[in-house]
Amino acid sequence: MSIAGFVTLLFWLATATLAVGLARRARLWAAGQSAEVNWSGLLAIPKRYFVDLHHIVARDPYIAYTHMATAGGALAALALVALNYGLALYWPSLDLAILAAALVMLIGAGFVWWRRREPLARLSRGAWDRLPYTLAAFAAGLALVVALPPAILSAGIAAIALILLLVGSAELALGIGLGGPMKHAVAGLLHLAFHPRPERVAGVRSTALKPLDLGERDFGVDKPADFRWNQLLGFDACVQCGKCEQACPAFAAGQPLNPKKLIQDLVAGLAGESDAAYAGSPYPGIAVGAHAGSPDLPIVPSLIEAETIWSCTTCRACVEECPMLIEHVDAIVDMRRSLNLVRGEAPGKAAETLANLRETETQGGFTNAARYNWAADLNVKVAKPGVPVDVLFIAGEGAFEMRYQRTLRALIKALKAANVDFAVLGDLERDSGDTARRLGDEATFQALARRNIETLDSIPFRRIVTPDPHVLHSLKNEYRALGGNYTVLHHTTFLASLVHNGRLALKLSGERRRLSYHDPCYLARYNGEMDAPRDLLRMLGLEVSEMERSGLRSRCCGGGGGAALTDIPGKQRIPDIRIEDARNAGAEVVAVACPQCTAMLEGVVGDRPEILDIAELVAEALGDRP
Repeated sequence: MSIAGFVTLLFWLATATLAVGLARRARLWAAGQSAEVNWSGLLAIPKRYFVDLHHIVARDPYIAYTHMATAGGALAALALVALNYGLALYWPSLDLAILAAALVMLIGAGFVWWRRREPLARLSRGAWDRLPYTLAAFAAGLALVVALPPAILSAGIAAIALILLLVGSAELALGIGLGGPMKHAVAGLLHLAFHPRPERVAGVRSTALKPLDLGERDFGVDKPADFRWNQLLGFDACVQCGKCEQACPAFAAGQPLNPKKLIQDLVAGLAGESDAAYAGSPYPGIAVGAHAGSPDLPIVPSLIEAETIWSCTTCRACVEECPMLIEHVDAIVDMRRSLNLVRGEAPGKAAETLANLRETETQGGFTNAARYNWAADLNVKVAKPGVPVDVLFIAGEGAFEMRYQRTLRALIKALKAANVDFAVLGDLERDSGDTARRLGDEATFQALARRNIETLDSIPFRRIVTPDPHVLHSLKNEYRALGGNYTVLHHTTFLASLVHNGRLALKLSGERRRLSYHDPCYLARYNGEMDAPRDLLRMLGLEVSEMERSGLRSRCCGGGGGAALTDIPGKQRIPDIRIEDARNAGAEVVAVACPQCTAMLEGVVGDRPEILDIAELVAEALGDRP
């Protein structure tokens, strides 16, 4: 058989192997629950791959160029081989194009080897260490076959070329079926087509959790097969790059969570395997190899320990960094829902807080009538059903904390200075349900949300203003699925607009203390608002010295997702790490814009920067600090 004929045979053999492997993997995905998908997503793969995915990959220029060369060269080479050898055309001109693509791929494989020569701690090892060599083998073998004319291609060189091609083809063809490193290539492309949040790959920021249908006894995820099939597909897309691990605040604090390991555990559980083959960073304090699972067996504790699931702050740093657009937080909350709703489990103070929410509609068990006691001397209008108002002010749970009441008073005074027509809800205000939902108590969240929607719909207003990003996110994004559609603004956004419109005159600060701004997760990552707080600080004449991690990549304060309540121990506290970030930036003041951030960062003991909400800085510029 000629070399060309052998390549044709190998192509169709590899294609058949790939198809069999994909069918095997698809049977595992099919064990999941049904999901609504748009099959036209298959046609959108090129755009989603080259644009939506690569804008995240491009944050690391080295790996972006590496991926472009390796994957781009491989895709081009495979497409050309399919044309020239799959159809037995054997055109020399196509061989030249295949050679060019193979050389580009070979260069990319060299970049992969160089990255793994002294690998970053976040990268998985094991089978992934062979990838540079098998990719290079495929590219080199293909280049030799098409570059050397049959007349000068000796039997020895031909054998070497074909062996290289066979080794490289095996990596590509067997990857999906055997769960090898190249599994991510096929699963990743399909994941882009059938993403659980299709709006996200259309350029829309999508962060709201999807409600459970409690009437249909949908109580979350207890076993791998309880996930929707396209979620399971998404887990298989993981490339084990560890960018989620590097971004995770819980992992950094030594708590027993690593988002990469969690996704790989779910992959192992789906396939009915143990975690023994995992070759990356473990969960801090939990050894690798002691856990196993099955599609129809409970995840906790045989596959994943409960404390791992409760360590998450739901900050979405992992999701924001993932180059494969995997939704780690959705998976974690789905598992929390089962632990909470079915097993009745919630560690630390979470159970008491959830009981308070059910009984008093506040997290601390307070009476709602006391929520605005701090405003008794401010002559604040209280909203009444049927009475129109421009701005409805919602304080959130921070209203019960003495420290945050200073921020609220500052904000009220700023609104009054701008002659804003606003009113508070008074004793009609209740908790938004954010904490309950993140802790997995979907029933309490929905009960609170529906009562809040009934209250809000009884009051004519144009917009809601709140200083709490968690309230902002719930009312703006998560209430929509339950029928609540409102214009909701964060207080920094609203104050910045008042200054821009000339309604609020600020005196430039003469202060020269070095200041950093801490982006709240639920304001920046969840809602994309990063400019307004910084605009306000600049309007105050303050220079912002950015911390190393800011904006979309800001480090969490540790207060979200109920983490301050579950209080899973680690080697250090997340807010301590964030304050260290501020110290490294030389900050004497850290400006914040969230009650949870205020509480967590002010809870750091020892010498630290002063913590001030932006509303307090605005009040200072009005000549009156509360």
